[in-house]
Amino acid sequence: MKVEPGRHRGQGFTCWLSALTLGVLLVMLLAACGSDDEDSADASGRMIHVVATTGMVADVARNVGGDRVDVYQMMGPGVDPHLYKATAQDTSELDDSDIIFYNGLELEGRLTDLLVRLASQKPTVPVAAAVPEDRLMEPPEFEGKFDPHIWFDVQLWIFTIDEVRDALTALDPEHADDYAARADEYRAELEELDAYAVEQFETIPPEARVLVTAHDAFGYMGARYGLEVRGLQGISTASEASAGDVQDLAQFIVDGNVKAMFIESSVPQATIEAVQEAVRAQGGEVTIGGQLFSDAMGDEGTEEGTYVGMVRHNVNTIVAALR
Repeated sequence: MKVEPGRHRGQGFTCWLSALTLGVLLVMLLAACGSDDEDSADASGRMIHVVATTGMVADVARNVGGDRVDVYQMMGPGVDPHLYKATAQDTSELDDSDIIFYNGLELEGRLTDLLVRLASQKPTVPVAAAVPEDRLMEPPEFEGKFDPHIWFDVQLWIFTIDEVRDALTALDPEHADDYAARADEYRAELEELDAYAVEQFETIPPEARVLVTAHDAFGYMGARYGLEVRGLQGISTASEASAGDVQDLAQFIVDGNVKAMFIESSVPQATIEAVQEAVRAQGGEVTIGGQLFSDAMGDEGTEEGTYVGMVRHNVNTIVAALR
């Protein structure tokens, strides 16, 4: 930018000196602005502001980031990510964030396009991208897309740890060792959790290992831990179950002598109660074995408000009802 000094009536030297002074001040001002930009880009001296979509994703970010991150979680308890719309606060937090973590595989439904656009402005990481494609499930009824509910297989969810670690390290390399250490600790905790789930599900008699839920979110759990899984709704809750779906599931329960089915915290209970009534109308009986956390975790500050606590709750609830 060219700066033209004002005209003065004094001697030429005075005019030259004024121009020089103005030029020096402008250079100093631009240098100061540049310094502020560099400070804002350097995350080593401040907390990193993270935005995460679901509770499960936020939990990985908190465990790996530790006291280096301030995590804003968009979706709280009981929220269905398939149908979620961003709030005004969400939009503000996304704009102010240093990095964004989300599940991916279109779990976030309507938010997906926004998150993809944000990737051109700041680090925006779909954690499910860490899972090898040959480990993903592609149910025929999901129109050629992958099932996004990967957290129900603890071994698959472990892949997301390194994805979060690497993204935080790229943003804040000075604390790479801290992120690596916390990632290792969290990985060990999840390995123990997976072993617990295997041990507990093996206590269910083989003929009773049938998991009936409100929507088909538990496919990865079934594949990993040896359960047959049936859901009233499909993988996404965007479309409602029909009367025919209710009757078909009721027939399956009666024919298989299934003793219990489960409601979900993020899906209206009325859907499963309709199945229960249809079973009775066909001369059968099925109990509601308890509430499972599927697309959202429990309340903050509770055991179920963490990924480990949520998985343990689900395992214990299923085992108690089916065993």
